[in-house]
Amino acid sequence: MGNDSTAENKKPGRTKWKAALYIGLIAAFLAALTYAGIRLGPRLTELARKPEEFREWLNSFGWKEVIVFIGIQILQVVIAAIPGEVTQLAGGYLYGTVLGTVYSLTGIVIGSVIVFYAARLLGYPLVKLLVSPKQLEKFSFMLNSSKSEAAMFILFLIPGIPKDILTYIAGITPVKPLRFFAIITIGRLPALLGSSFIGHNTQLGNYGIVIAVSVAACILFFAGVFFRDRIINWVHGLIKRDEEPDGSGNA
Repeated sequence: MGNDSTAENKKPGRTKWKAALYIGLIAAFLAALTYAGIRLGPRLTELARKPEEFREWLNSFGWKEVIVFIGIQILQVVIAAIPGEVTQLAGGYLYGTVLGTVYSLTGIVIGSVIVFYAARLLGYPLVKLLVSPKQLEKFSFMLNSSKSEAAMFILFLIPGIPKDILTYIAGITPVKPLRFFAIITIGRLPALLGSSFIGHNTQLGNYGIVIAVSVAACILFFAGVFFRDRIINWVHGLIKRDEEPDGSGNA
């Protein structure tokens, strides 16, 4: 009896300790995001908009230049204050279409790994703090869906969908990590390739090509933004129909 009583007394203490640790981890993660966003966000955004200054700044790191650039791409996934499009264009300007795409993609995949596992470790409370209720509601159909992988793949391919937010949400869905990282790699590649191509041709002075590709990219992006809700609802409908035990899903 005495041993049972001692064990019962220890359980509340362990629960409180775990809760305190959990809250502490969430607070530390948010504090790190806030600090990095305030200290690094504006400066990196300003540099990325001035490619020659950006080049000089990166060159000051010597052989670590590429590592620093990849680190910036990691940060722009984790920290919403750093606009990804600007740094991706800068990558093409500085390193060319192929290497710019490779370096940007490397950073984005690593950043996505960090975000995904942070969300998976710290769970819904963290995501709720970083993603607006409206956005959470839009993507809520994926949270308990066995078809969330298919939904994510479609959404990551479409321009104008908030992909960094989607990465946080992915961490609290049933999607398997390795499959999600494959989705990230394939889904984000076309946009990265386009951004690097535009940046590279800007550096070469091929302004006709730059304007033509930029106009096409803008049309796709704004179409994605304008029809965002319809696209998300359409994907939701596809997944829901596929999961139905009878009817068109044939499950």
